[in-house]
Amino acid sequence: ILEETTDPLDMVEKANPLLEKLRAETGVTVDSSSSTTTDDEDDNTLARYVEPLTNVLILKLIFNLSAAYHTISLDHVKKLTSGLGITFEQMEKSIVLSTQSKALSVRIDHRAGCIRFGNPALESDEMRGQLSTLAKRLTAACAVLSPPDVGSILTERVALYQDVRSTLESEHIATLERKVIIEKRKEEAERQVQERLREEERQRKAEELARKAEEGRRLAREQKLREREKLQKIQEEMDAMEKKRYLTAMGRSVENMTAEELREVDTAALAKEHAEKASKKKEEAERKVKEAAKQLDYLVRAVRIEELPRIKEAYEAKVKEDRERYEQEVVEKAKKAKEQWETDVKEKKILNECSVFNYTNQFESKLMAARKIVHEKLCKVEDERAELEAEKGKLVRARKRKQDEERRKKEEEERETREAEEEAERQRQAEIAEQRRLREEEAERKRQAEVARMNEQREREERERQERAQPPPSSSDLDSSKGGSSSGKYIPPSRRGPGTGSSGPSGGSRWGDRAGGFGGGRYEGRSGGDRNDRGTGGPRYSDRGGRDDSGPPPTNSRWN
Repeated sequence: ILEETTDPLDMVEKANPLLEKLRAETGVTVDSSSSTTTDDEDDNTLARYVEPLTNVLILKLIFNLSAAYHTISLDHVKKLTSGLGITFEQMEKSIVLSTQSKALSVRIDHRAGCIRFGNPALESDEMRGQLSTLAKRLTAACAVLSPPDVGSILTERVALYQDVRSTLESEHIATLERKVIIEKRKEEAERQVQERLREEERQRKAEELARKAEEGRRLAREQKLREREKLQKIQEEMDAMEKKRYLTAMGRSVENMTAEELREVDTAALAKEHAEKASKKKEEAERKVKEAAKQLDYLVRAVRIEELPRIKEAYEAKVKEDRERYEQEVVEKAKKAKEQWETDVKEKKILNECSVFNYTNQFESKLMAARKIVHEKLCKVEDERAELEAEKGKLVRARKRKQDEERRKKEEEERETREAEEEAERQRQAEIAEQRRLREEEAERKRQAEVARMNEQREREERERQERAQPPPSSSDLDSSKGGSSSGKYIPPSRRGPGTGSSGPSGGSRWGDRAGGFGGGRYEGRSGGDRNDRGTGGPRYSDRGGRDDSGPPPTNSRWN
């Protein structure tokens, strides 16, 4: 069968009866992949050939399938090999072992669920380099048939080398520039990618934030809606329970009532009706109680009227019976006393006849002597016990006094320690309070200083704002300010004395701190006011040579 049969579809069906017969003769079971003979069987049995024959049959089947098919499904292969009693893992192992010898090209595609066959001759190393070998051999054949011109080849090669040498520098520069351009393009591409990623990340974050915000709002709405529905449901259940309670109290059956019927019932009307019925029921009960009480009162009165004579008769009979019993008991007691007296008199007479009373004193003295001895012994024992108890009491009291003294000392030490700790804590708290007070005073001083500084700055700014808001002096004011000069010439504010210019002590400067006269700060150095620490700059015309100290003529004044 293995040599002659080439049909893969019925090969296993033809070989399976022979393998079953061989297994039955050798004792090999179908479930086992190898022989299951016992240890005492000989090596010349046919059991060892079952598994190799099965493997050969599988390889022959794969070869025949590769010759007939290019692709075959795994289910069809399992169906073909179902009678051999082997698992598909053993089948895969046999296929892999067959491909290692490169005699067969097989690929198992588990994703597509099929087996793909190939041509091992086309996939060999010789076929892979066949075109390259053909090209080399054709080139050698062309060189033999038409030999090339060596001189022209050398000339072309020299020209090529010279061209390469001439363009080497430019090619090198172009290569470097190309590298720079490539790097720039890479950087630009990376920058664009980074920007795109950042923009995508920003958009993603914005969308995520918007989504989270919307989700939060949705959850809040749903939570409010659920709470509202829950409250409404609870209210409805409470109303239904209240209606059921009212209906049950009124004697109506609520078991057969639906939710719609309960919802249609008016709670207020039901409560009013229930209250009216309860009031009527209470009044009826009170009326019945009053009637029952009245009837009971009548009955009790009648019973007492009827039983009064009988009670009197029973009382008189009982008094008579008690009197008779008492008189009888008195008579019996007197009789028993008389009999006892007579018996005692007889016994005394007998004792007097026997002279018993003459020996009474002697018996009493002997008895008292014995009792005195016992009494003295008991007194001695009791004294010893009392002394021992006294000694024990002294020891207990001494020990207690010692313990009390130790406890007192310990409590005194604890009290002193506690007082010292409390004193230290008070001092610490006092120091903390003092430090806090100092800090608060310092903060208050700083705050007041800051407030004063801010007030001063505010006043200064207000004053400067008011001065800036003042209009410039008119020419008549300027002439009146120059009236104190006898020469009639213009005197700059920096050259004016205390008695020159306006009658005011510092003139009408917009800054207030500069030397007198209207517009006095324009021709002087930056001095006065908050700028005294900068030094006194000279007047505008005082430090230039060839100038008259009295200043320019009046015609050059900014106001004339």
